[in-house]
Amino acid sequence: MNRKARYSYIIDYFNKHNPNPISELQYINPYELLVAVILSAQCTDKRVNMITPNFFIHYPSPEKLAKAQIHEIFDQIKSISYPNNKAKHLSGMAKMLVEEFDGIVPDNIDDLQKLPGVGRKTANVVVSVIFNKPAMAVDTHVFRVSARIGLTVNAKNPTQAEKQLVAHIPENLIAKAHHWLILHGRYTCLARKPLCYQCGIRDVCLYYTTIS
Repeated sequence: MNRKARYSYIIDYFNKHNPNPISELQYINPYELLVAVILSAQCTDKRVNMITPNFFIHYPSPEKLAKAQIHEIFDQIKSISYPNNKAKHLSGMAKMLVEEFDGIVPDNIDDLQKLPGVGRKTANVVVSVIFNKPAMAVDTHVFRVSARIGLTVNAKNPTQAEKQLVAHIPENLIAKAHHWLILHGRYTCLARKPLCYQCGIRDVCLYYTTIS
């Protein structure tokens, strides 16, 4: 099977079995999603969802967060990974959001990446989830799964993987594909022991052909 046919098969499969994938992070507006994604770096969505309800009671807006002391923010997020750095990032992000963007989360990748704690992956998540733009956020799951099943070839970093995926996935499905690959990596194509026996795309998976 050539690469084009593999993309077509996999996209058709996910479109049929999960036509409306959504983020597992809990949020009600762009600001809350931005905070949640910053917190989710090297941390599970489940853990983030455990602390954000109380966090947003204390800091329901960028303006409130911008006025908070870093140690106060730390106290709210200390149960997640890298709380020191994330507290600083959240403080800086909120201040810049208020001072330079009138408290409104930007709808484009370039402006989002100006915010402290916001790299390309985070920016891609925000513009795709909130603004439904064709952006492909490549986290560890997307990077691993896309290489393992054969969607990317010899991609050495997330940026290279992103370019390959965007080039081969129809523009109107890129935002969905981000969720498809993440969810597949979380629940089926696990890092250490992929559950190939229950995988619906194993017949076209390059990894599966090496072990079957």
